[in-house]
Amino acid sequence: MYYLCTYMKQRVLIVTKFYYRRGGDCVCALNLERLLADNGHEVAVYAMEYPENEPSKWSGYWVKGVDFGGGAKAKIEAVRRTLGYGGVKKSLNRMLDEFKPDVVHLHNIHSYLSPEVARIAHKRGLRVVWTMHDYKLLCPSYSCLREGKPCELCYTSKTNVLRHRCMKGSAAASAVAWLEAKKWNRKRLQKYTDTFICPSRFMAEKMVQGGFDKTKTVTLSNYIEPSLAESYRKIDLEKGARDYYCYVGRLSPEKGVATLLEAASRLPYKLKVAGDGPLAEELRSRYAGCGQIEFTGRLTGSEVLELLSGARLSVMPSECYENNPLGVIESLSAGVPVVGARIGGIPELISAGSGITYPAGDADALAKAITEAWDATYDREAIRTDALDRFSPQVHYRTLTDVYK
Repeated sequence: MYYLCTYMKQRVLIVTKFYYRRGGDCVCALNLERLLADNGHEVAVYAMEYPENEPSKWSGYWVKGVDFGGGAKAKIEAVRRTLGYGGVKKSLNRMLDEFKPDVVHLHNIHSYLSPEVARIAHKRGLRVVWTMHDYKLLCPSYSCLREGKPCELCYTSKTNVLRHRCMKGSAAASAVAWLEAKKWNRKRLQKYTDTFICPSRFMAEKMVQGGFDKTKTVTLSNYIEPSLAESYRKIDLEKGARDYYCYVGRLSPEKGVATLLEAASRLPYKLKVAGDGPLAEELRSRYAGCGQIEFTGRLTGSEVLELLSGARLSVMPSECYENNPLGVIESLSAGVPVVGARIGGIPELISAGSGITYPAGDADALAKAITEAWDATYDREAIRTDALDRFSPQVHYRTLTDVYK
């Protein structure tokens, strides 16, 4: 057990779009299920039917999947789902009748499930807690990006998603995003939700800037899953050549990987790039003749652990409002200092003793920061110990149980 409460433990229903490790939000939801169960809570999960979902005894209650990339009929059903129709009400009520939770803990629910689940839970008098994994409540297109740059126009008027065609450059997709934002507006979402959990102070501040009630927000960082934390503890920090640095993440424009490779191509140090994404082919081609850059492709969890265990440092070069990136948390937990862009929630994870920050999008500043970090002496054991304490499940759970009260 991580932490034992003296009061009756709540029955918790976790709500997530997908029930497999599809992305960071799904990983957090599955890890939370385990954390709560290990601490004596009765836990159930409500999700959307999907072929890659992990087995669950509750899957018979889940709502039918929708497909935004299907034919005309499928698209219509998907749009109806964004507005709360298409079976959510019936299936969720069946689930609530059977499980009878005290708390409904939402993760990413827009589009494939919709905030209808919050409305239904609130109407039943249940406590509704919602973890923010992205900026959907502020930005209809999720990312707070326009033409590759941070954008906050929709904080005050959601019509900007239409004006600038922010959803995939499509007027139709942007219209759906606008309709969704109009129906599930701030007033309604605040009414249905007791507490919004923001994994970073940056996100909490943006929520308030966007008009959300500060008293309804709590900052609570993500944590390292126990078995992974144990793997990090076993890393021999004295071993490893430390003759390379690394990037682990998606190869997409908002992640700043193009800026990183531009900087890396000027430096004499070896960079290992782990991941895949829409820029993969273009970047591999562009830097094919650059001997100091190696593309490893997408790695498994154990392979990422091995990569980090031998790295001199890692880089988080994002050019978007990162929330609470697990890439930074995992690097620090492995005792590996981080060079991170000064944007979003990244800077609040990095201290003077654990890495360096630089202005996002600036290749010259990034090259300088990498050089400085490469030449610096870091206390890797102190970095690891601090991170494993700071991002421990015990710390997360103690705060979470206060939120659930």
